[in-house]
Amino acid sequence: METVAKLSKSLRSGKRDAVELAQEVLASIKACDDQAIFIDVLEERALAEAKLARKRLRAKKPASLLDGVPIGWKDIFDVEGRNTTAASLVLKSDAPAKADAALVAAGKRAGMVMIGTLNMTEFAYSGIGLNPHYGTPRNPHSKVHRSPGGSSSGSGVVVAKGLLPVAIGTDTGGSIRIPASFNGVVGYKSSTGHYPMAGVFPLSPTYDTLGPLAQTVEDCVLVDALLRGLKALKIKAGTVKGRQFIVPTNVVFDDVEDAVQVNFDAALSRISRAGGKIKRVAFPAFDAILKLVATRGNILGAEALHIHAARVNGPDAEHMDKRVVQRIKLAEKMTAVDLVEVMRQRKQLMLETTALIGDAIVICPTTPHVGMPIAPLEADMEEFFRVNAKTLRNTMLGNFLDWCGLSIPSGFDAEAMPTGFMMSAPHGRDADILSTGLSLEQLVRG
Repeated sequence: METVAKLSKSLRSGKRDAVELAQEVLASIKACDDQAIFIDVLEERALAEAKLARKRLRAKKPASLLDGVPIGWKDIFDVEGRNTTAASLVLKSDAPAKADAALVAAGKRAGMVMIGTLNMTEFAYSGIGLNPHYGTPRNPHSKVHRSPGGSSSGSGVVVAKGLLPVAIGTDTGGSIRIPASFNGVVGYKSSTGHYPMAGVFPLSPTYDTLGPLAQTVEDCVLVDALLRGLKALKIKAGTVKGRQFIVPTNVVFDDVEDAVQVNFDAALSRISRAGGKIKRVAFPAFDAILKLVATRGNILGAEALHIHAARVNGPDAEHMDKRVVQRIKLAEKMTAVDLVEVMRQRKQLMLETTALIGDAIVICPTTPHVGMPIAPLEADMEEFFRVNAKTLRNTMLGNFLDWCGLSIPSGFDAEAMPTGFMMSAPHGRDADILSTGLSLEQLVRG
């Protein structure tokens, strides 16, 4: 599949036809060897939207730069007339959505063609991507069934397999950046409030964020602009020379796999040779966050329990992923005092890290390891929890601190599994992250 940028140019020039493109995509999905990627393929809607895009494009009146470009949405966004399942069986009897989620509607206004809804961890609650109800999408980089990353598993795999040029996911603890890292694609996690949340099934309203997964940073920039209704692109590549980058010296490199470290160091060397200024700094907040979550609990867990308490403590629990049920119920140990203390310390830690970072960009591996075989995780609950915590460790720090972030592929290990390079910045610096991503991408990829 061509990139979003190339497809948009081909569609506007008339070299590609929107309907034929949609038909090709639908045919590829039907022929795909992994039928766990999608929850629903919405062929009727896709072809109807493609026909409208064709009409606009032929009249030289495109709805946007991305008119006619296919897109997939994590099954957590409302789609008019369809039941939003959040990849769970217990929501299948709920009433169909009366309207598209706000961001889905924005995509439709931009002329992007809705192909379908994508698989995910049930209720978006894990970084591994397992789903016992709809199947777990296969990481396309391995013949062994390895983790696609979660919770936006289908969103990462569908781009990596070339079935779609872009997919939209959500990120509450790493759920865009982890699938991007494991599948070797680019994933952009926005700051909270960057996109409208209306019509998105929540996990943790405090932490929930949205963003695209695509083949390039340029594609993420294009999709971000169009989904926000911008008429023109305002984000251009920044300058690497003289730019400040901070590499944390604590937590994020603990127990990293050799290939992750080697690929990160190689990218760091290329950035330095290009004139980037690298500074290694300890982040006391990182250790404080891990200790706080371990002793007091997490806002994310408390809010997830608030949303799902009746489900996990009632008959619905029998029809839910037992791993998700157990993780949600862990928050029952939190007290009101714990929650208030976590909220208080979070505010202080956000202020401290923002002051420490200044205008710099924080860089580290997205995940400390590559996508792992899922069989041991399905067989052993304790092993699942251990690996899931490690998988989420680096990314969840940014969610706790409300940072925006970007994961860029940084190479492969000896088994051809991708590694990821993560860039982060404090809340509201989304344009800076994307601009810097444009300038760093080729240096990171090598």
